[in-house]
Amino acid sequence: MFSIGLSNPKSATNVASVLRAAGCYGASSVFYTGERYRRAKDFNADTKAMHKLIPTVGVDTLSAMVPAGAVAVAVELVEGAVPLPEFVHPANAFYVFGPEDGSLSNCDLAWCEQVVYIPTRGCMNLAATVNVVLYDRMAKSDYQAGDALIRASRDTNNRTRIR
Repeated sequence: MFSIGLSNPKSATNVASVLRAAGCYGASSVFYTGERYRRAKDFNADTKAMHKLIPTVGVDTLSAMVPAGAVAVAVELVEGAVPLPEFVHPANAFYVFGPEDGSLSNCDLAWCEQVVYIPTRGCMNLAATVNVVLYDRMAKSDYQAGDALIRASRDTNNRTRIR
């Protein structure tokens, strides 16, 4: 079980991509702060309409939205953070991501119980960062694999099989 917090996300397109990842990996909810997404959300590219399936809520502060029993995990390129390959994901997590054109504030980092970073050369955009963190969570879990999952997950135009 996990939720996502976005600190002042820059664009509706990026939030739409975050919502798609949230749907693919099973997020319970997405919270966001700031005005930029609120102003642009009607123009988003949420092609799978995940905002209708996953509560997507604008809030004044992310710290007040940590679900009961969840561990707040900041994802940020900051010195002293744990590299994602070494990170053990909490069963119940609230992943907090900073804006694409900035960083999480020291205030936000202070209330998060853990801080993790993705060891890359340079920084990734918000949607890519969310996808990598959620994929890592799934890859380190006891996930369901097989053709039934493939059939349920693939696009309606994909009926390809390995012969």
